[in-house]
Amino acid sequence: MRLEPVKVRDKQGREMILKSAEAADGEALIRFMKITAGETPFLIREPGEFHLTLEEEQDFVRSCEDNPRALLLLGIIDGQHVGSCSVMGLGPFRRYGHRCQVAIALYRKYWGAGIGELMMEKVLSAARDMGYEQAELEVISSNTGALALYRKLGFKEYGTFPRNMKYGDGQYGDACWMMKQLS
Repeated sequence: MRLEPVKVRDKQGREMILKSAEAADGEALIRFMKITAGETPFLIREPGEFHLTLEEEQDFVRSCEDNPRALLLLGIIDGQHVGSCSVMGLGPFRRYGHRCQVAIALYRKYWGAGIGELMMEKVLSAARDMGYEQAELEVISSNTGALALYRKLGFKEYGTFPRNMKYGDGQYGDACWMMKQLS
C-alpha cells in the first residue's frame, strides 16, 4: 500500500514526514536494520544478522508497495530516516484475513519524542482502512517503554511466550503477545 506523505510534529516540535517506503529507500533501510539491531536487545536480530542485499531489500519494499494489505511506513526528520513501522497480514489464508501484525523500530536517539506513537497511530489507521479487524504484536516483557505505548494505544496483553529470545550471554527474554481490536 502506498500512502501520501503526511507532515506531523513530534513532542520536541520537530516536523516529521510519514511516508511509504520506496525502493530508493533500500540502502537507508539496510543501514537502519544493522544499526538498530545493535542499539537495543528488543529486536529479533543480533547485530550482524541482517544479510539482505540491496536488491532483495528493494524487492521487499516493492512487494509492500504493491500489496494493498501491507504498509512499510518511514519517519523522516530533516531528511533523515528516524524509524520504520509496518503492518502485514498473517498469511494468505481466509481464516487469518482479519488479523495483521504490526512492528516498529526507531533509532535510539529518537526514543521518547512521541515518534513511535505518531507512527503507530498512522499504521493502525491504515490497517483499519485495509480491512483488518485486529492488530497483533509481540514485545519483550522488559521493554517497559514499548509496553506503556502499546497500552496507551489500546493494546491488551493476552499471553506470554516464556524464553521467547535467547541472547548471546545465555539470558532469555520473555515476550508478551498483545492485540488491539480495530473494528
